[in-house]
Amino acid sequence: MSGTAFQFANPGWLWLLLALPVIAILRGRAGRAVALRLPSVSDARHVGGRPRSKVGGFLRALMLLGLALLIVALARPQLGRGRTEIETSGIDIVLAIDVSGSMEAMDFKLDGQQVNRLEVVKNVVEKFVGERPGDRIGMVAFAGRPYLVSPLTLDHDWLKKRLDEVQIGRVEDGTAIGSAIASSVNHLRDSEAKSRIVILLTDGVNNAGAANPVTAAEAAKTLGIKIYTIGAGIEGQAPMPVRDAFGRKRYAMMDVEIDEESLRQIAQQTGGRYFRATDTNSLAEIYDSINQLEKTKRTVKKYEDYEELFLFAMLPGLGLLLIERLLSETRYRHLP
Repeated sequence: MSGTAFQFANPGWLWLLLALPVIAILRGRAGRAVALRLPSVSDARHVGGRPRSKVGGFLRALMLLGLALLIVALARPQLGRGRTEIETSGIDIVLAIDVSGSMEAMDFKLDGQQVNRLEVVKNVVEKFVGERPGDRIGMVAFAGRPYLVSPLTLDHDWLKKRLDEVQIGRVEDGTAIGSAIASSVNHLRDSEAKSRIVILLTDGVNNAGAANPVTAAEAAKTLGIKIYTIGAGIEGQAPMPVRDAFGRKRYAMMDVEIDEESLRQIAQQTGGRYFRATDTNSLAEIYDSINQLEKTKRTVKKYEDYEELFLFAMLPGLGLLLIERLLSETRYRHLP
């Protein structure tokens, strides 16, 4: 980031500008009357008081303006050209989010309202992204197959917009956990970041796709990619939206099944951790924990160069004072 800024190195000198109106008043009162030769006493009656020459006022203005510019020069005006460089943290993250039909289960709450799992996940993930400004983050959504939501990017505003557009039903239903891991790893394969991680969230069991989750995790381990896994949903049964014979939407309690053993194995095999989220608060705490586990300091470098501008005030100021002196001592020397 770069920018420019104007400043005074010695701003205390600017207080002298307050003395200029006083000088102007004193010089005005001390001016000499114009010497005129009047033909008669009666003509003198029509001459009021102590007239001042307009030229005298002009010379006074030159002097005051010259002094003002010299005071500004003493204050040392400067034009600063600064540049700030923020180095990235060296962490690349791919968020893999389950968007299968089971993510419609209404077992989470958001702001006191019952909502489906995906809405809560999107809300928590958006906050997680906002807390990692120095990381490149990408996103993969998956159901029966994975698809790219966003490549690795530092443009997190654009990433959040893409997250808002994530919906259930965009691809065929199913839970392709292995394929999601393989896709996420593939997007990190060519990354040169010091740390590369995948955060995979699912609420089901691998039942689609060609890749085996454990085999995909082995490939991630070989490439030095760490995987954090999250199982989302309450234990037992959860309310799921269904359609009756008349097409009307209603909710029915459905069994919840998460392959926690495989998710735990995937995480441990790659050096990550497995978490279970049964409500909104626990999900938020999980992402916060991962945020702390993968925390690195960003390096900020600032460069500032200042250009001195006092000559642009001093030279015109001296010039005006010189002109005022020359005029006072030559053509207008008898004028106040």
